[in-house]
Amino acid sequence: MKINGITDVFFDLDHTLWDFDKNSALTFEKIFELNNLNINLDDFLSQYVPINLKYWRLYREEKIKKSALRFARLNDAFTAIGYTIDANLIDKLSEDYIEHLTKFNHLFENTFEILDYLSARYNLHIITNGFDEVQHKKMTSSNINCYFKTITNSEMVGVKKPNPIIFNFALQQANTNVKQSIMIGDSYEADILGAKNIGMDAVFFDINNKSVDANVKRIDNLIQLKNYL
Repeated sequence: MKINGITDVFFDLDHTLWDFDKNSALTFEKIFELNNLNINLDDFLSQYVPINLKYWRLYREEKIKKSALRFARLNDAFTAIGYTIDANLIDKLSEDYIEHLTKFNHLFENTFEILDYLSARYNLHIITNGFDEVQHKKMTSSNINCYFKTITNSEMVGVKKPNPIIFNFALQQANTNVKQSIMIGDSYEADILGAKNIGMDAVFFDINNKSVDANVKRIDNLIQLKNYL
């Protein structure tokens, strides 16, 4: 069912438009090669992916700093696969990862198609918890920055989704209000509940078929946004 009265559409970036998992895997493949690390990539990623999500949750909840996230997620993943590695090399890998991550630009299926469709009808915006120095590079390298009127990231605001402050900041930047806006994102806690807590409608990009409130609007392919917008 089409949603009436919407003028502004807010997107999350990582895991919603920008295919973080695919680009991250390619980045690790690259930096392991650069640093002559003979590590089975699949084994490493099987540990790293859930560990990374755990630390991002802590970061989102203001329980750890960015520097701790970047070091600990790698250190814990190497420990989990039984690979002994020097702390200085972890620091270098962390820097290499950030440097090379934005050189890969895979997007989710139908990203350009839905952005073309929506940008002709609505003002489009980004709200992201990602790091300022890499988010703009991701959008530029994947050629999607031109679609968005505003980009709000957690570092410029000082808080992270689902904190209502970042949503209200983004709305102010966009010169709009909650009744005319909708949030699209993959994180039920950060994107969907964060938006709903300030009265903004939301659509859950649910590619993993999570068990959530049955009343939540959900899609598993971006093109399905046409059903709502």
